[in-house]
Amino acid sequence: MVAFLDALETERGASPHTVSAYRRDVSRFQSFLHREGRAIGEVGAGELGRYLGLLHRQGLSTRSIARHLSAVRGLYRFLLRTGRSDRDPTEHLDRARPPRRLPRALSVGQVVALIESSGAPGADGLRNRAMLELLYASGMRAAECVALRVADMNLGAGYLVCEGKGSRQRLIPVGEQAIDRVAAYLDRGRPAHVKGRDPGTLFLSRRGRPLTRQGLWEIIRRASRRAGLARPVSPHMLRHSFASHLLEGGADLRSVQAMLGHADIATTQIYTHLPSSRVRTLYRRFHPRAVGSGPARGTEPGARPAR
Repeated sequence: MVAFLDALETERGASPHTVSAYRRDVSRFQSFLHREGRAIGEVGAGELGRYLGLLHRQGLSTRSIARHLSAVRGLYRFLLRTGRSDRDPTEHLDRARPPRRLPRALSVGQVVALIESSGAPGADGLRNRAMLELLYASGMRAAECVALRVADMNLGAGYLVCEGKGSRQRLIPVGEQAIDRVAAYLDRGRPAHVKGRDPGTLFLSRRGRPLTRQGLWEIIRRASRRAGLARPVSPHMLRHSFASHLLEGGADLRSVQAMLGHADIATTQIYTHLPSSRVRTLYRRFHPRAVGSGPARGTEPGARPAR
């Protein structure tokens, strides 16, 4: 399994999060085979069927089962490719297709409330406000944000250099509000967080260490609670809001794809399935049964709506 995970990281450029998930899934599969008294090279359709049935009985969602199956399929393809096995028992196994989930985005007003609730007097407040402004201004993933270095920011030119999945770098333009907040943090906040040797990472904890993803989640959780937002907010929701608001404002899909760092535009196209606020407004205004059950606005009772 170690060789498979190493190849996953070096050859495919998988993120540490993906490698960790595959490690858990493959370990779970190996534990099942141990209970079945089967070696990994002796697995057939029967064992795979029982394993998937077990995952169903344990209450895993379709999406989680699909991820498990992807890990097992990847393992057998690796074994076949490297000569460690002479067959792939997953070859004819149907793929579990998880239901497509539309990304959850905040409204512009909710984003503003969240960002404005993140700041507090002192270095921590300057860091939190700069970080949330930058997340919304750039659409970066949480892992990309906490890995960002001071040298990756070009405040004068208004862009940052981000290293995403597969070590692919991309340039992302950054708006003036985010630039101003980052500049304020660099000037008055970050120096208070540096303890001894400067690690070079943009966002630091009070102890002078690079901020973790867990720390970022906690900052957003507290800010959303202070903002009075009803539903939990995640860093990824800011990424979705960034993309949705750009497209609602008229940005083209290819540009949003480049800024998000999606290798395949099909991944970005999921945002085209979200009705924009303009479309919703027009629907409520003109559809004859969009509000209540009465006639369309602007028509007399009994009159037909204009076509």
